[in-house]
Amino acid sequence: MRHLVWFRSDLRVADNPALYEATAAGCDVTAMYIDCAGQWQQHGRAPIQRDFLSHNLQALAQQLAALGIPLTVLSADTFAEVPERLAAWLVKHPCSALYANREVGIDERRRDKAVQQRLADTLDIRVFNGDCVFNHGSLTTQSGDMYKVFTPFAKTWLAQLRATGYRLLPVPDAQGQPLSVVEVELEGTRVSSHAWPAGERAGAERLALFSGQALCDYGEYRDYPAIEGTSSLSPYLALGVISPNQCLAAIEQELTQLPMSRGEAGFVWLNELIWREFYRHLLVAFPRLSMNRAFKPDTEALQWSHDTAAFDAWCTGNTGYPIVDAAMRCLNQTGWMHNRLRMIVASFLTKDLHIDWRQGEAYFMSRLIDGELAANNGGWQWAAGTGADAAPYFRVFNPTTQGERFDGNGDFIRRWLPELAEVPAKKVHQPHDWLDTQQLGYLYPKPIVDHKRARLHAIAMFAALKDPPDDLKDQEAR
Repeated sequence: MRHLVWFRSDLRVADNPALYEATAAGCDVTAMYIDCAGQWQQHGRAPIQRDFLSHNLQALAQQLAALGIPLTVLSADTFAEVPERLAAWLVKHPCSALYANREVGIDERRRDKAVQQRLADTLDIRVFNGDCVFNHGSLTTQSGDMYKVFTPFAKTWLAQLRATGYRLLPVPDAQGQPLSVVEVELEGTRVSSHAWPAGERAGAERLALFSGQALCDYGEYRDYPAIEGTSSLSPYLALGVISPNQCLAAIEQELTQLPMSRGEAGFVWLNELIWREFYRHLLVAFPRLSMNRAFKPDTEALQWSHDTAAFDAWCTGNTGYPIVDAAMRCLNQTGWMHNRLRMIVASFLTKDLHIDWRQGEAYFMSRLIDGELAANNGGWQWAAGTGADAAPYFRVFNPTTQGERFDGNGDFIRRWLPELAEVPAKKVHQPHDWLDTQQLGYLYPKPIVDHKRARLHAIAMFAALKDPPDDLKDQEAR
């Protein structure tokens, strides 16, 4: 009998546990991807990422064909339709076992439970960890609970890495002669992702280039958006085109060993991989994070603003704060944003404009080529002060000083704000006085909020949670 490998957010043939185990059993293997266009829209994911998905599926089809494994792309509207669509396909194409790698979102987990209930009597279903170095739920406190703060999680993660290492799986052996390649083009892929070459080879090449040229300098240059100081691997990790194990292998190959503590070359980037895993483990341990709920329940009582004009100004990059506006215009035009800028604009939306982090999270997901629930939610809740973070709630980024610190000459700002192209470096972070003297003030909006006052209001919002209104106390009592 045949084995069916169900690809999801793991679009690679190397270091793919489900594919490796299915082929290792010695049976014929066939592969499937189930495209749920309606679910994609319900999750608010970006058209540019869908285009990137389409191209990566095509690259996966080519790789599988070279191994003698056919790929079927099955269509369903939403996850609710998947069990019956899959069951109907299996009637015509019988298989003895289904292999898949686990996904962490609550909708994906409910889908998998429904498939298990529908098919378990006729199909051996085997699920593997293909998205983290260590399986979800395997790193816990002494009491068996998931860590709620990053630092102790990271210490345990590193201790586990020292103890067991990591397992990097090879590309499976071909199961027969190469096959003809199916053509893959998903519905609704009109926003081009051409700036990001698709496929496992392209991801591996980018990983090798980064580890060979920028890994050791990452800690020094990662915060400066005007230079190429980051790995730019997040779109490939989001779709599983490359794996975290492959990232560890690249570090080890470059440095001959894995860095295990701060100060060691390459550790700063390794720490970012641990952050990625922390957010994914949190999503499994706390399903409410998949349901637009705050990690810290008390912060659900925060009194957010509903200023639609301010939100629109933030979305379009017209707040009057140059680093914020340049970042947002970059996102809108390219589908990507530098990580330092993500923190700055998220802090500005939640702490300066006092707008609910959920609106920012959704807007990011609708634009990002690397949109991924765990990282996006984790980053937004970290910035908003509602998430898993040991820092006090009164941490508020100053958008002007952040710009001065990380884009000192204004190179990034002028790249994305052409109306500020002629502003001198010393004035570019607070350009309005200079623009007025040049009679050009109308070209760029005045700041829509006073940061000092907004900061105090944000602190007051959080301080009020310590003594909630009587009606909220009554609700909590019930």
